[in-house]
Amino acid sequence: MLSGESKINVNFMRRSMCLLMLKNHGISALLLSWQHWIVLDRKLFHLINGTWHTPFWDAIMPFVRNPYTWAPLYFFLLLVVLMRFRWRGLWWIAFFLLTFAIADQLSVEVFKMFVQRLRPCHDPVVAPTDHLLISCGGQYGFPSAHATNHFALAMFMFLSFRRYTGKWIFVVFAWAFLISYAQIYVGVHFPGDVLAGMLLGLLIGGFTGSIFVRFIPLQSS
Repeated sequence: MLSGESKINVNFMRRSMCLLMLKNHGISALLLSWQHWIVLDRKLFHLINGTWHTPFWDAIMPFVRNPYTWAPLYFFLLLVVLMRFRWRGLWWIAFFLLTFAIADQLSVEVFKMFVQRLRPCHDPVVAPTDHLLISCGGQYGFPSAHATNHFALAMFMFLSFRRYTGKWIFVVFAWAFLISYAQIYVGVHFPGDVLAGMLLGLLIGGFTGSIFVRFIPLQSS
């Protein structure tokens, strides 16, 4: 017969073993799911970057994903906001730049360094068949900084402009998606990198946009 204290110790050991087994099983399941996702992600990448590429889009997509292509549009947008909303426009520009800075720093300096997933052009499994149209860039690609930045800005613009633009404001999401898709097409990001960047960007833009709309809503001067 076991004493009361011995029974407690045995029960504690059993529970500890069960918890350890559940923990190990959970980790194994996560690793297996991650491996399945990697396989699917590579297949989607080869579909977009390989099967669907054409000479026409090969010439267009590098310009689509280049920030300098859109620089005149950015300057025009900032000028219009400043002229129409005056001092509130200055606050809008400050929040616009803040949104970009947060998105860029979180995606590059935090998540990429933590996850450390190789870009397709650095992945030894994918690189030999990567249809690379531009320079490869940094070693890690998860999440896509382009996707994070542009979806953060798109969400911020959606929240701050929607009362003035109506349904047309949804164009900003199409713009962000096109730039993000181009990152896969030119061979520097997996679809999973872009999807993660899109979600992260929406969260960041939603955060900064909500603060701006609540405390400094745009009003025509």
